[in-house]
Amino acid sequence: MSDAIRIVLVDTTHPGNVGASARAMKNMGLGSLVLVRSQAHRDPEACARASGAADVLERARVAGTVADAISDCGLVLGATARTRSARWRVTDARGGARELVAACGERPAAILFGGERNGLANHDLERCQALVRIPVHAGYASLNLAQAVQIVCYEIRMALAGEPERAPAPAPASEMQALDAHLERIMRGTGFMRVGNAGQLGGKLRRLVARAQPDAAEIRILRGCLAAIERRLRPARRDP
Repeated sequence: MSDAIRIVLVDTTHPGNVGASARAMKNMGLGSLVLVRSQAHRDPEACARASGAADVLERARVAGTVADAISDCGLVLGATARTRSARWRVTDARGGARELVAACGERPAAILFGGERNGLANHDLERCQALVRIPVHAGYASLNLAQAVQIVCYEIRMALAGEPERAPAPAPASEMQALDAHLERIMRGTGFMRVGNAGQLGGKLRRLVARAQPDAAEIRILRGCLAAIERRLRPARRDP
């Protein structure tokens, strides 16, 4: 089974959904499952619904936050059914699967699925380079979590069979987060980010950087530029 593409279930509450998702993954040759803020895979119902994919559940890792779950990943996508007001790049399951397969050569790629009640929160989606929507019939758009996982895993399998050209790997999520923190530090130091605009401005900048999908070398260039700005700011702050 392939561990290069990671399925991340966030705030999943129903053990049956976890078990059925593990079964869907194994059907399509995927084996890397991470659960964020959930122990549902340990429930007997999860094992029953896994139906032969108990090994995927046994290997599943539990993470306390989305950041922990994707820290070593390059490309990160977020599955969502809801329309979002923020300007995220959006693709369908087929396009998202192709991106995941193309990006998983140097480091793992991941797709996030939200909980049954509310889906993914905006602050989790801000860690994603793009959103994935499954084009369901408008008259009945309700899709079970495990069904969504099955559709995406199927598209990943088909994309793997097509052997697409490998794209340059995006920087790991941990480096993206470090860049976010560095940008915020500079913006606060220059007075561009203030108490009144910090929340909205921070979110917009995180989405802007995520859409760009910088690789590790590009992150180093950006942070080098920010470090040079910091060095110029220090004497100015000491000057009475």
